[in-house]
Amino acid sequence: MDFSKNVKYIGVNDHEIDLFEGQYVVPNGMAYNSYVIVDKQIAVMDTVDSRFANQWLDNLAKVLDGKSPDYLVVHHMEPDHSGSIANFISAYPNAKIVSSSKAFVMMKNYFGNDFSDRQVVVGENSTLSLGEHTLTFVTAPMVHWPEVLVSYESKEKILFSADAFGKFGALDVEEDWACEARRYYIGIVGKYGAQAQALLKKASTLDIKTICPLHGPILTENLGYYINLYDIWSGYKTESEGVCVAYTSVYGNTKKAVELLVSKLESKGVKVAVNDLARCDMAEAVEDAFRYGKIVLATTTYNGEIFPFMREFINHLVERNFQNKTVGFIENGSWAPVATRVMKGMFEKSKNLNYLNTEVKILCALNEQNKQEISAMADELCK
Repeated sequence: MDFSKNVKYIGVNDHEIDLFEGQYVVPNGMAYNSYVIVDKQIAVMDTVDSRFANQWLDNLAKVLDGKSPDYLVVHHMEPDHSGSIANFISAYPNAKIVSSSKAFVMMKNYFGNDFSDRQVVVGENSTLSLGEHTLTFVTAPMVHWPEVLVSYESKEKILFSADAFGKFGALDVEEDWACEARRYYIGIVGKYGAQAQALLKKASTLDIKTICPLHGPILTENLGYYINLYDIWSGYKTESEGVCVAYTSVYGNTKKAVELLVSKLESKGVKVAVNDLARCDMAEAVEDAFRYGKIVLATTTYNGEIFPFMREFINHLVERNFQNKTVGFIENGSWAPVATRVMKGMFEKSKNLNYLNTEVKILCALNEQNKQEISAMADELCK
């Protein structure tokens, strides 16, 4: 996957993994990206998950062709990228490690060794000359860990972006970039929109021709498309016009209300993304909630609270700074409905939420008044 005479790809594909970070379903696996810059001095850009250390070292050896690397640049210390640092040092004991001061503290915690005899500590605007290629480092704290760096190579105009612009999926599988990049961003980086916006502001001053992330494909064309999506996601803006409907239903009555609402919206030409929270991929539902500008939450009162899957869903939203949305509520409570009040309470600290005037309160099963309320809710959502 060489995209440059002097910059080589040495990453690996992981099809053994089922849950990334222990929670995200990855049917098409993951890619752990690593690169080598070959110049008068040679820099290796990040390692890979320790399970693939031998494969990665083999990839590296092929590129080096008998040479030894001078530097290992560590942009991010999450184990899927830093897990093979100790293996690298064993194989190349004379190489220096280039990273942030916080990263070296983490190395001590991970490996029992901060490699003090080979540290090159870099920070904002530090540079590393390799010959014709020069790296300039930019700090990117909390995108999405505190030690993160990105680097810019000025000769070939490459941004090594750490986890920014990453996506789920191995590189030997063809799939749409935006779908899995959106789910990746919102799930993993989504809480840190302000920090991602700060990184985008720094990147806007650079002449970038190629983006090399630590997950997902190397981006070489139409970079404005990818950068614009990142600006939308990190700015908590509406990406697509439409309504996300997320619901739980015990005996089917809340589901009937949702189905009626969806049919009325679709008859008006509205795009609707429906998520049964007890059955769907929670990360996909969260993705839809952030993607669309409007959302309807429908659930039952349960043990004087709300149904557990809805509570989990809302927790995912508020944890990721859910904001700038229009929100509607449908509740079902056979004898003491409190679901709408509980849901609103969970959003208490969320910013810029506009609640619909129309609310639907079902007592056991849909009645004529509920049907009228659902029609009114559909009309209000279309304004």
